[in-house]
Amino acid sequence: MIAALLVKYKLKSSINWIIYLFFIYPAITNAQILNDSISLSLVKESIDNIYNLKFKEADIDFSLLGKAHPGHPVIYLLRGLKTYWENYPLSPSSPAYISFENDLQQCIELCEGKNKPVDEAELLLANLSARGMLLLFYAENDLTMEVIPLAASTYPYIRRSFNYTTSYTDFFFFTGLYNYTRAAYPEAYPVYKAVAFLFPKGDKQKGLRELQLVAKNSILFKAESSLFLSGISLSIENNYEEACNYSKTLHELYPANLQYLGIYIKNLLLIKRYDEAEKLIKSDGAHTSNSFFKAQVAIFNGILQEKKYYNDKLSEQYYIKGVHDISLFGYFGNEYAAYGYFGLSRISARAGDTNYKKTYLKKALELADFKKINFD
Repeated sequence: MIAALLVKYKLKSSINWIIYLFFIYPAITNAQILNDSISLSLVKESIDNIYNLKFKEADIDFSLLGKAHPGHPVIYLLRGLKTYWENYPLSPSSPAYISFENDLQQCIELCEGKNKPVDEAELLLANLSARGMLLLFYAENDLTMEVIPLAASTYPYIRRSFNYTTSYTDFFFFTGLYNYTRAAYPEAYPVYKAVAFLFPKGDKQKGLRELQLVAKNSILFKAESSLFLSGISLSIENNYEEACNYSKTLHELYPANLQYLGIYIKNLLLIKRYDEAEKLIKSDGAHTSNSFFKAQVAIFNGILQEKKYYNDKLSEQYYIKGVHDISLFGYFGNEYAAYGYFGLSRISARAGDTNYKKTYLKKALELADFKKINFD
């Protein structure tokens, strides 16, 4: 499952997820399925297929799971996850949005339709997973008015999840995110201290240890924990090398996933490993018709031409094309557009054009969630 994706890594490597991490962390698992080795294998397989963009194979898994557990909430959860990645980046204007939202809402309703059920743990996990997916989608698309009520209604479920950490390793995913962000985010952004005190204290180092435990030992949350750890390392801890290591792990887990490939390339460029980044950009896996990823690649090529080849003219062309193409994705593409504007500002400065330097820099700062991540 995609977690908070983060951190726009959302910590999209987007900031929205860190803001809302006080309230929500997704999960996917099920006690009945966990006790059924065949069904558990199908869940794991379907998640791997979805993340690796093997959607036909995932449909087969869904069919088998549906026969074994008809009407189970996890089926709707997996369908929502598939819709998200099959239409990535998913927006409210997409025809797939309705089915995505309906499947996740159906999952939530099924989970909450019983009073003190025997299988409360698995329903809690599925419920949080569906809520997390919806919050991720709303945050990625800057739908603040959708986020606020859903986040508020989700917080009590998050607190209940702390009671199950001894049941499954995967539960440390939630506790790790809460412990880290509750402690670290107000430190990084003091404006949120007034809100943070309303919630139980966290423990930054404990949170990191818990996320690292999940990244190493979890089956269901390796991708999410690696994603969050990469985003945290990059945007809060300012440890670019560590961020790159986590994104490498993520890419190796799901080599066909273009979002994860883009994150890895970006992190390689940030630590100036230009040869490796360029090799990935030219690899077969990067050749795709996906317009969002192609726009990212244009900006990456701009960085390469500027930083590796010192070709400002060609770099400027790539940046302009990348910014134009990714702007078609609205809020979803802001962070990458900011990288392009930062680059154009640097090029203008070297050309002695002070006006354009200031104009581009202002635009970059308006779009960037993390102002320090600018490739300067």
